[in-house]
Amino acid sequence: MSKISSVERNNKRAKLAKQLAGKRARLKAQVMDREASPEERFEAALKLAEVPRNSAKNRVRLLCELTGRPRGNYRKFKICRNKLRELGNLGQIPGLVKSSW
Repeated sequence: MSKISSVERNNKRAKLAKQLAGKRARLKAQVMDREASPEERFEAALKLAEVPRNSAKNRVRLLCELTGRPRGNYRKFKICRNKLRELGNLGQIPGLVKSSW
């Protein structure tokens, strides 16, 4: 089990990323716009630097929904490999079948 504080920190990052996604996208578009003057682009870059770092989408870590484990997660299920195997063996994940050959 992961520390509750690290899980809450990640949840806070996800909430902030969702909240400020539009603003970040607008500012990034202004910075990348080759038609705009260098002064406008630089001003947009400064405004983008003022936006919190934790509002970036790539700062959000995929954690297991059940345990908070940061590694070995399946994106499709949002569960770590250990819990996926346990729940799969119990038949609690629809459509998941243990392979045998």
